[in-house]
Amino acid sequence: MNMKQPFERVVHEHAATVLRVCRAVLGPHTDADDAWSETFLAALRAYPQLPDDANMEAWLVTIAHRKAIDVTRERQRRAVPVAEVPERATPLPEADHELWDAVGHLPDKQRKTIAYHYLGGLPFAQVAEILGGTNAAARRAASDGIATLRRHYRTDSSLNTTGDPR
Repeated sequence: MNMKQPFERVVHEHAATVLRVCRAVLGPHTDADDAWSETFLAALRAYPQLPDDANMEAWLVTIAHRKAIDVTRERQRRAVPVAEVPERATPLPEADHELWDAVGHLPDKQRKTIAYHYLGGLPFAQVAEILGGTNAAARRAASDGIATLRRHYRTDSSLNTTGDPR
């Protein structure tokens, strides 16, 4: 009969390997140490359900890699302090009431997706996170919204080829 070893022993045996994985992905920053800690916290929660014959090192390395990727994504979302707020590159078409009226009549998800992605500049992954859906659903909502705007707002000069309102 195969018995699981105590979790403390698992940490002791695999701590160095997990740290190497975290540092390989994140570099020798304190973020790697944070990912290491998060790895073992997640592993501790899942450890009781882990089968006795599981490959412990492979399991921990997988968790460590995913936690390191999570830290990388979090880094990308952090605000970067700047001395001055940059000016907006392209002003929004305030005077184009027909376009804004058409955008306002879109279904809620399409309108929000277009606003967040095309006007706010957020990537579809973040739009999906905000609206509570998948990346593909956010892309589809934007595509459907732009198609509706093109059908109802026929002035070719008002929409460029990427669908960005100008």
